[in-house]
Amino acid sequence: MSVTIKTAEEIESMRVACKLASEVLDFIEPHVQPGITTEELDRLCHDYMVNEQKTIPAPLNYAPPGYSPFPKSICTSVNHVVCHGVPAPRALKKGDIVNLDITVIKDGFHGDTSRMFMVGNEVSKQASRLCQITFECLWLGISRVRPGARLGDIGHVIQRHAETNGFSVVREFCGHGIGRKFHEDPQVLHYGKPGTGMELQPGMIFTIEPMVNAGRAAVSELADGWTIVTRDRTLSAQWEHTVVVTDDGYEVLTVSDGCPPPPALIGDIRGAA
Repeated sequence: MSVTIKTAEEIESMRVACKLASEVLDFIEPHVQPGITTEELDRLCHDYMVNEQKTIPAPLNYAPPGYSPFPKSICTSVNHVVCHGVPAPRALKKGDIVNLDITVIKDGFHGDTSRMFMVGNEVSKQASRLCQITFECLWLGISRVRPGARLGDIGHVIQRHAETNGFSVVREFCGHGIGRKFHEDPQVLHYGKPGTGMELQPGMIFTIEPMVNAGRAAVSELADGWTIVTRDRTLSAQWEHTVVVTDDGYEVLTVSDGCPPPPALIGDIRGAA
């Protein structure tokens, strides 16, 4: 595993790209309403990225080995879709939950983030709780980032919080290093044992993006070759931030004016074992 340690100049470029990615989510939030299609959400985000931000939508035509090119500019994962949902003429309805995953390229650097949105005012208690626990999992993982910590520390605290609350963690997909490339080393698992895995060093940049299911952890791939769903068709949620390891902890790079603040429990657990 070869991890690229970013220079101060590269980190500053990543700050710019990551803030822009978060600002796409700020822009689209008012549009996530019953009746809008995920295809229309994609069109709005695409136009905002290309015409307003002058960024490149990284997912569009992205084709890692073994995959056909992704046909849209964002990922829209609704209800039991875990990740990589392809925008389509499907209209959102009251009670849906949807993850919008945004990656932009600015001046050669990638910014990657995602948020959950609850559609209308009829979201079930289970769906709301799943979104909240997954958000807490994200931030619990972030809170473990510091020089000398291990990747397993991140995965362990995420897994423990999800499972303690009766949910399960998807294991087939993980966070990843990011910079000039969309996906770099290291792989950041959302489960594991504390004290194991790669040691974190200042200048490492990676995403943390736990996918948490209301039912079992098992997933399946749909015929489009991209969309991942829960095998038991229970709900799934995901939140994502891009972080950099600093000299004394971490900095979340994917922040903007509309970015949700950390949950209250983070102040209680920072530095806890």
